[in-house]
Amino acid sequence: MAGSAQTTDSSTGAGKPREEWTGQVGFILAAIGSAVGLGNIWRFPGVAYENGGGAFLIPYLIALLTAGIPILFLDYAIGHRFRGATPTAFRRLGGAAGRWLESLGWFQVAIAFVIGLYYTAVIAWSLSFFVFSFDLRWGDDPAGFFIGEYLQVGDPGFSLEFVPGVLIPLALVWIAAIVVLALGVAKGLQRTNVIFLPVLVIAFLVLVVRALFLPGAADGLNALFTPNWAALGDPNVWIAAYSQIFFSLSIAFGIMVTYASYRRRRSNLTTPGLVVAFSNSSFEILAGIGVFATLGFFAYQQEVGVADLEGLAGPILSFVTFPAIVSQMPGGPIFGLLFFGSLTLAGFTSLISVLQVVSAGVQEKFAWTPRRAAVTVGVISAVLSISVFSTTTGLIALDTVDQWANNIGIVASAIMATVLVVWVLRKGNELRYHLNALSTFQVGKVWVLFVGILAPVVLTWMLVARVIVLITEGYEGYPAWYLGVFGWGTIGFLVVVAVVMTMVPWRKSPDDFTAWPQYPPVAAQPTPGQTRRGARS
Repeated sequence: MAGSAQTTDSSTGAGKPREEWTGQVGFILAAIGSAVGLGNIWRFPGVAYENGGGAFLIPYLIALLTAGIPILFLDYAIGHRFRGATPTAFRRLGGAAGRWLESLGWFQVAIAFVIGLYYTAVIAWSLSFFVFSFDLRWGDDPAGFFIGEYLQVGDPGFSLEFVPGVLIPLALVWIAAIVVLALGVAKGLQRTNVIFLPVLVIAFLVLVVRALFLPGAADGLNALFTPNWAALGDPNVWIAAYSQIFFSLSIAFGIMVTYASYRRRRSNLTTPGLVVAFSNSSFEILAGIGVFATLGFFAYQQEVGVADLEGLAGPILSFVTFPAIVSQMPGGPIFGLLFFGSLTLAGFTSLISVLQVVSAGVQEKFAWTPRRAAVTVGVISAVLSISVFSTTTGLIALDTVDQWANNIGIVASAIMATVLVVWVLRKGNELRYHLNALSTFQVGKVWVLFVGILAPVVLTWMLVARVIVLITEGYEGYPAWYLGVFGWGTIGFLVVVAVVMTMVPWRKSPDDFTAWPQYPPVAAQPTPGQTRRGARS
C-alpha cells in the first residue's frame, strides 16, 4: 500500500508476497556475480590494449561515471519503484496512458532469452576445457583441437549433426541452471552467488599471482599499461570505452531491473550500485593484469613481442591462446584448471541472472509460481540451445547471433529506455526522487542529463556505426542469406516477441499498484501535539 514499506504484488499471484533477497549483501553479491562474466576476462584486456593501453583507463573511467553508473541507477530505480520484472515494471512506469511501454520490457526479456541460449554453450566449452586441463588434451595444436576436433566446425548453415563433446556439458549446464532458478531468488540465485563469487575471486587471484612470476610477465604488463596518449584524440577509442562499460555492467536488458525489484521497499540503492560498478571494473583490471602477464610469458617463450601475438581477445584468447600458454608453462595443468574454472564460474553467475529475467517476466504474465516458470523457461531454452549450439554449425551461429543481439539489440533497448523514460514520459525527476528518498548517496540533476542526453547520443552513434558496417561489409565473410536468418532474423524475433507478448492478456492485472514513496512528495502534517505547542509558543 502507499506509504507502507511492505507490499503484496497481484502479478505474482493472489496475495502472495514478492520474493526478496535476504539482505543488502546478498543483493550486492548477486549483482556483482551478474556483472562479472566472460567479457571481463576475455574482452576488456584486448579492448584496453588496442585502444591506448594505460591511456584507455581515462575514457574508461569517464564512461563508467557518465553512462555506466547512471544507467545502472536507472535500472535500479525502475525495478525497485515499480516492483516487477521488466514487462511489469515498464507497464507500471508508463501508467494508464503508457501501458504500451510493456513492449519494451518484453523486448528486453527476448534479448535475455536469446543470450541465454548461446551463453550456456560458452560455459559448456569452459567446463570441457576445465576437464581437458588435467591431461592437456589439446596437445600441440590448440587451434586445430578447438575448431576441428572439439567443435567440429562446419560451413554456415543449420546442421543436426550433434557434437557429443559439446552436447553433454551443455546439457549439464542447463540442468544446473534450471535447478538454481527453481530454488528461487534467496535459496537459488543468492546462495549460488554467495558460494561461487568468493571462489571465483580467490581462484582468479591465485592465477594472477602465479602469472606475475612468469618470465616475460613484465613485458606483458608494459604492453597493456604503457599509455598511448595520442589515442585519446581518436573518437573510436572513446566509443570503445563506452561500449566496454555498457556491455560489462549487465545494464539495459532487464537484469538489474529484475534484481532491484527483489529488494525490500526500504533499501539503499545508490551505494550498493557504486559497490557493484567499481567491483566489476576492479575485476576487469585484475583480469587485464592476469591475461597480459600470461601473454608476456607466451611472447617470451615464442621470442616475439607481445604486439606480434594473435588471438588477444574473445573465444580465441580463451580456447586457443591460453591452452597454448598452459602447455608451455611450469605447472600448466593447475594454471589451466584455475583459468577455465574461473571462466566457468564467471559465466554461470551471469547466466542465471540472464535466465531470471525471462523466468520472472513469464511468471508474472501468467501468474505462475517461480518454480513452474523456471522449469518451463529452462526446458524450452535448453531444447533450443542444444538443438542449435551443440551441432557442427554451433560456433558460427553463436558468433552471428551474439553480434546482433549485443551490438544491435541491447544498444537499441538502451536508447529506447533512456529516451522514452526521460523525454516521452518525463519520469526522470520521479526516478531521481525515488533514488534519493531511499539512499545515502544522493544523485543530482546531472544524473537526468547523463541518462537523457549523453547516454542516448553516444549509444545512437554506436548503433548507427555498427548497422552501417553490418549492412555494407557483412560479418566475418558469412553468406548474406545466413546473416539475414541468424543476424537480422534475431532482431526480427525480438520485435515479434515484444509485440505478441504485449498483446497476450495478463492472468492477473499488474495495474492495481501504487508506487512508494509517493511522488510528488506531500509535506508531512504536524501531529496534534505539535500544533498545540506551536500555538502556545
